[in-house]
Amino acid sequence: MATRTARDLTGLVLTARAVTRSFGPAVVLAGVDLTIAAGETVALLGGSGSGKSTLLRVLAGLDGDAGGEHAVHGTAAVVFQEHRLLPWKRVADNVALGLAGPDVSDRVGRALAEVGLADRGRAWPAELSGGQAQRVAVARALVREPDLLLLDEPFGALDALTRLRMQGLLRRLRAQHGFAALLVTHDVEEALLLADRVLLLDDGVIAEEVAVGLGPAPSPDDPALGALRRHLLDRLGVPAG
Repeated sequence: MATRTARDLTGLVLTARAVTRSFGPAVVLAGVDLTIAAGETVALLGGSGSGKSTLLRVLAGLDGDAGGEHAVHGTAAVVFQEHRLLPWKRVADNVALGLAGPDVSDRVGRALAEVGLADRGRAWPAELSGGQAQRVAVARALVREPDLLLLDEPFGALDALTRLRMQGLLRRLRAQHGFAALLVTHDVEEALLLADRVLLLDDGVIAEEVAVGLGPAPSPDDPALGALRRHLLDRLGVPAG
């Protein structure tokens, strides 16, 4: 799979203006404004029911009933919390789903190798661990060489150790390919370790934006990370201790 180091990183891959979404009388999104630059990772935090996943679905083009304006400038791929692999297709066929062309097999092989599953292409989804299945889901997104990766709590169902490994994998793949990412998560530390910016969704709008600025491989022991973590937890209403 070709790396994307030659891409112009000054442009925008996603723009959204005054995005709204209601379900009956319940207003979930009340006018969200958002931009993401090429190569940038943005994390979206918010309390349960704040509309994080709703916003991601709207931006992914999976919800046609939203108001406002939004556009992806380039190509996008989505990774959900559930791997959503088709159980009747082998791993390689799941990764290749919807693709065509003489080079699909080679592209699928490279994508599986990048997520550490080069030898599992002939396996059935039922033969995989949870972490392996989620890596297949990431490979299925990567093989499309997206400009923007939309991730809806992709590691939320994994155990703590597997989650850390998947976070490291995402950092490595982002550095290699240069894609932008919007990461929906409920984990404040995950947001700070992976993102360039953290957006707090509250009352249907972006209530706060936090520039992280901890570098490409921040340490969980960094005092600056601790201060940002405490600030965001306070904003989310999580008491100290």
